[in-house]
Amino acid sequence: MEKSMKKFAPIFLWPTMIAFAIGFLIPFVYGIFLSFCKFTTVTDWEWVGLKNYGRIFYVNGVLDTTFLHSLWYTALFTVTSVLVINIVAFAIAMLLTKGIKGTNLFRTAFFLPNLIGGIVLSYIWLMIFNAILQNYSKTIVSTQWTAFWGLIIVVCWQQIGYMMIIYVAGIQNVPGELIEAAKIDGASSFQLLKSVIIPLLMPTITICTFLSLTNGFKLFDQNLALTGGNPGKMSQLLALNIYDTMYGTQGWQGVGQAKAVIFFIMVAIIAIIQNKLTTSKEVES
Repeated sequence: MEKSMKKFAPIFLWPTMIAFAIGFLIPFVYGIFLSFCKFTTVTDWEWVGLKNYGRIFYVNGVLDTTFLHSLWYTALFTVTSVLVINIVAFAIAMLLTKGIKGTNLFRTAFFLPNLIGGIVLSYIWLMIFNAILQNYSKTIVSTQWTAFWGLIIVVCWQQIGYMMIIYVAGIQNVPGELIEAAKIDGASSFQLLKSVIIPLLMPTITICTFLSLTNGFKLFDQNLALTGGNPGKMSQLLALNIYDTMYGTQGWQGVGQAKAVIFFIMVAIIAIIQNKLTTSKEVES
């Protein structure tokens, strides 16, 4: 059996490797190369070295406040969304593993928003927000903060159900005998949660934190549909800022590509640090 698997493994492995190279690896490497070029199409390029990277923060010698604003605005949005999504998803998962009636119905209801595309979901919420805010002579893009909290609500509404499913699976894998032993020893509900459930859920917390963190940083479609970066690009997250640089300013495709490379490196470093920190807290059951 093992010999047969080794013999026929390349038949199944190589198509996947070729598809991965064509769909991801080659475009990724070529994208890094284009970040050092001035180009209008991927075949019409001119090498300019580090010039594009120098123009990320400075435009004609003037500090680009739009990009810097997008940077801290995205960081604040990501931290807020990660906390809200994971805390609420975990709380709902705890409730839905208590054996209450209609658990499967509730799980399905909470998960359904995740099945709706970000663009469609954002347009639905845009109508809801503006219908409410018009009573106060405002819209979702009246200020950067109304746009901020609108984005938080939409993203949390969409992702909480997905994270909840992961937390439910993690909670159900916590050994029942450990919980019973803790109860026999007189542990309170809070002590049980703090000293037994959460430590054993760290692998699940690692996964959910990683997913919500990366999703927060790379959010694009909801930002585009809900606020469009308004008012005055003050609600632009980094992904939308990169898109606006590449397609909204003639001759700035290389700068947009350089921003994308910096964006990738930044998110990769943060995700690796987060993964290391949460993984170090994991314990064996």
